[in-house]
Amino acid sequence: MIILGMSEGYHDAGLCLLEDDKIIYASHSERYSGVKNDSKLHHSQFPKSKRYQPDVKAFYEKPFRKNLRRLYAGQSWQKVSQKCDYYFGHHETHAAAGFYTSPFDDCNILVIDAIGEWDTISIWEAKTVKKHLGHVTHKLKKIKSWKYPYSLGLLYSAMTERIGLKPNEEEYITMGMAAFGEPVYDLDPLLWLNNHRGVGNIWSGAKNEDLAASVQALYEKELLKLVSKCPHENLILMGGCALNCVANSKIKGKNIWIMPSPGDAGSSIGAAALVRKRKIKWDGPYLGYQILGRPNVNDIVSKLIDGEIVGVAHGKAEFGPRALGNRSLLADPRDDSMKDKVNEIKRRQKFRPFAPAILEEYADEYFEGPMNEYMQFVAKAKHDYSSVTHIDGTARVQVVRKNCGSIIRDILEEWYDSTGCPMLLNTSLNIRGKPMVNTVDDAKEFEKKYNVQVF
Repeated sequence: MIILGMSEGYHDAGLCLLEDDKIIYASHSERYSGVKNDSKLHHSQFPKSKRYQPDVKAFYEKPFRKNLRRLYAGQSWQKVSQKCDYYFGHHETHAAAGFYTSPFDDCNILVIDAIGEWDTISIWEAKTVKKHLGHVTHKLKKIKSWKYPYSLGLLYSAMTERIGLKPNEEEYITMGMAAFGEPVYDLDPLLWLNNHRGVGNIWSGAKNEDLAASVQALYEKELLKLVSKCPHENLILMGGCALNCVANSKIKGKNIWIMPSPGDAGSSIGAAALVRKRKIKWDGPYLGYQILGRPNVNDIVSKLIDGEIVGVAHGKAEFGPRALGNRSLLADPRDDSMKDKVNEIKRRQKFRPFAPAILEEYADEYFEGPMNEYMQFVAKAKHDYSSVTHIDGTARVQVVRKNCGSIIRDILEEWYDSTGCPMLLNTSLNIRGKPMVNTVDDAKEFEKKYNVQVF
């Protein structure tokens, strides 16, 4: 049976095709429409092959309940474009996406986002029950929740807008800016506001860096309180706020799983999984549009050795907001000027560094602290590579494992053999405010526009 899971309506629409226990395809709408964080599913992202026509369709929210809350909040009624066989709760699909892709049989799940239908934070308990004759069932139960208007996620987005950035899109810049400021403002009273309308011009004379530091400090404080309410040693973080890698790194004493696409698009996987209610085989995040052929790794490394910035568009696109090697810009991290050069290409703020992608076997030699293959934590750098380390000496490390499913492993191995350096500067193959390159045509357009060779 093929199950189609869908998410759309608010932001970051996506879909997933699940066949038995395998995800055969998952995609973000934005990469087909060209609209960043597109809230609507795009007709071109639906598979055309009869082989992949779904038997069942599932949706990541309960639309009527969501619209009642929207009216309560002073927002407009929204129509869902797709008619489905199943409609599950918003936070339920977040939790399911995390649990059914995770390595855990039993765990707690902490979901934090702006808002679902009414829940803004929820804690779940997941159990695997083995019955006679080898039959296995999974139980997913919500044990506690916090409801609108109380919302960590909405406040973080409102403060992102307050400091001049795009809410529901550029929160990661707020997170990065926080390292340049001081948490001098008490934001706790704002948690109960209707932050859909923003926070106005509070503290009109405040430095943006201090506002960013204050909301980041509040988020970290509240996150650790919530984690303390999750007694199981295995913990799953889901919802858009699970992308706050700085805060994630403050959690101690837990085995943590974060699906690479923990936000709304990833909930399409949760909707599909809830129909089946069994574990999904997780082979990695390379689930999207496939570019066939294979670039010459030696040619890529030669360009990098010559000091050039190169693009890579190969294999299946990553499902998630971060480049993990198949749709990446790469550069030499030893060159301190690379940060400015790549930021200029991507039209980003000059203060922002990039992530290092490093061979797994050398990660502990260069960084200390939590690291994984999906860049979901920050670690302390042991060496000074300013292009890939933040002002506080940390880096959002991508550990590249053997058999990771990406050409980035082969590139890194050849780069290491040629230079003795086991890492590269890695960032997404896009410019600020635009979706990542998806197709061959996208890659050609990027190459032509920004004068960067894309392999």
